Amino acid sequence: MDNKHDILQLLRDVAGGSVQPEDALLQLKEAPFQDLGYAKVDFHRSIRQGAAEVIYGAGKTPEQIAGIARTMGERGCRNILITRIGQEAADFVAASVPLDYHPLPRLAIAFPGERKDLGNIVVATGGTSDMAVAEEAALTAEAMGNHVTRLYDVGVAGLHRLLSNLDVLMAARCVVAVAGMEGALASVVGGLVDCPVVAVPTSVGYGASFGGLSALLSMLNSCASGCSVVNIDNGFGAGYLASRINQMEGLE
Repeated sequence: MDNKHDILQLLRDVAGGSVQPEDALLQLKEAPFQDLGYAKVDFHRSIRQGAAEVIYGAGKTPEQIAGIARTMGERGCRNILITRIGQEAADFVAASVPLDYHPLPRLAIAFPGERKDLGNIVVATGGTSDMAVAEEAALTAEAMGNHVTRLYDVGVAGLHRLLSNLDVLMAARCVVAVAGMEGALASVVGGLVDCPVVAVPTSVGYGASFGGLSALLSMLNSCASGCSVVNIDNGFGAGYLASRINQMEGLE
């Protein structure tokens, strides 16, 4: 039982008489999680939240990451996100499970498979230096079944670059605005589009940017309505939130 559709099909099979209630109960009892000792793998995450559990790679050994990913894959999970994973750990994991690794955002997708391509999320960056965080957001959204359009290096230092892409921005269901320095991109985008904007402050900048704190505060104080803000360098959180917004829009 890895998603809502599996449970719904099981209930239909019980109603149709092809599965006995006792067998269905056993399947549901076995489903919630598996205890590996160092991790309790949550198989009901996709049922509750619409997406499988994500593996946060930082602080885990390569063996632990591989064990969690392998366990999820054995239960039918696909497009499993592994965030903040380095090249050496990715090479180790790739020896035991199918893996697509993206070195710039340090993100991997285990057991890559077919995906939906719903709606349109735009991921925009203030500069090329913000691309690592932006790619974490874009790849997260794509792995969760969203169509993503990238607009990189369209910051306020050359506003004409952003304005030349107004048609792309205005066709989006959600925009992820990724910027460091003073973080002005989110306010500008928020004043142009009629969809939610997820602002991502990055740690890009000189000393007084305080590792992204300056951009964070600017985004929190944005005068543009409809902007939400995630934590510094949290591309994953932005991509996940944008996916939820996009796919809720798609249900209308």
